[in-house]
Amino acid sequence: MSSDPWGRVDETGTVYVRTADGERVVGSWQAGSPDEALAYFERKYEGLVVEIGLLERRVRTTDLAAKDALAAVEHLREQVDAHHAVGDLDALRARLDKLVETVESRREERKAQRAKQSEEARSAKEALVAEAEELARSEQWRAAGERLRALVDTWKGLPRLDRKSDDELWHRFSHARSAFSKRRKAHFAQLDAQREDARRVKERLVAEAESLSGSTDWGPTAARYRELMAEWKAAGRAQREHEDELWNRFRGAQDVFFAARGSVFAERDAEQAENLKLKEELAEEAEKLLPVTDLKAARAAFRSVNERWEAIGHVPRDARPKVEGRMQAVERAIQEAEEAEWRRTNPEARARAAGLTGQLQAAVDKLRGQIEQARAQGNTARAEKLERELEGRQALLDQALKGLQEFGG
Repeated sequence: MSSDPWGRVDETGTVYVRTADGERVVGSWQAGSPDEALAYFERKYEGLVVEIGLLERRVRTTDLAAKDALAAVEHLREQVDAHHAVGDLDALRARLDKLVETVESRREERKAQRAKQSEEARSAKEALVAEAEELARSEQWRAAGERLRALVDTWKGLPRLDRKSDDELWHRFSHARSAFSKRRKAHFAQLDAQREDARRVKERLVAEAESLSGSTDWGPTAARYRELMAEWKAAGRAQREHEDELWNRFRGAQDVFFAARGSVFAERDAEQAENLKLKEELAEEAEKLLPVTDLKAARAAFRSVNERWEAIGHVPRDARPKVEGRMQAVERAIQEAEEAEWRRTNPEARARAAGLTGQLQAAVDKLRGQIEQARAQGNTARAEKLERELEGRQALLDQALKGLQEFGG
């Protein structure tokens, strides 16, 4: 008979294992010596030790589902309970019991985590819905439209809620977008109608201007051209594809008339040359307003220059584009400064941008903390998964920060 601390072989070749509940039969061995029998069943025990160790590692370091982990535990428990190995089987049972506790604890943690993530997603989607409903009332058609498209992308990046909640929030979100689209469509339809009215008015003005271009009744005709110009400005803009053509015809008709008048009144050439000099001086004065540092002062100064400019008569036609272009460049620069100031001081847009940035920053900080925790726990797979999520949130945050910088915030 042969034995060791955990088992023995009797004279009939029956192998026993010692447990807390007494000896249990492991099996019968007739192929060799009792020591070989014990060694064989001890190797089977070591195999169970290895399998349990591997399962413990999977539970500790991977996202193994609780259902699968418990099934694996029960499979190993059946092998341990079958007593076909020689070793400390009670210790293996204890390890399996502890592993069950660990799996159950992890399952509860994950359940709580999923609930927390769901609540965060709900809050994020409710915030998106609230912003979309606010944007639905906006008349900043381009900016609001671009922002709504960005909100859709953000929505797609968030996890789904339960079907009822997700459908209700999406219905509100979609309704807000539809309401904005309808208002924008109605606005531009009205704008198109106004531009069509402007086109008809300007075609009439062009027809009259062209009919007057051959007149030699210099005074009254010039006065009528000034009236036509006032009516032109009051008519508003026509469609882009018609505006330039109509303007070129209108201005061309005036040019024909005034060129003819200039040829009759030779002294007009000298007058126009003097006008050009005066306008060049005014253009130079206007250019000194750039770059704009004091918007209010620049507007007032430019208005003064422009009033004096308008009081000056015609300049030689070949010099007009250059000198007028200088003034237009200054006017555009001031307008751009006004638009930049409006964007920078718009409290409503600033608040939205700052609010979204704060939410995204909080989400990024939270993810980083979760990644550090996963790393500390040795959960590499979870850490990598969270890092991929962090990349997406960080990209959104960078975009939001860039937008916030446009407000000077």
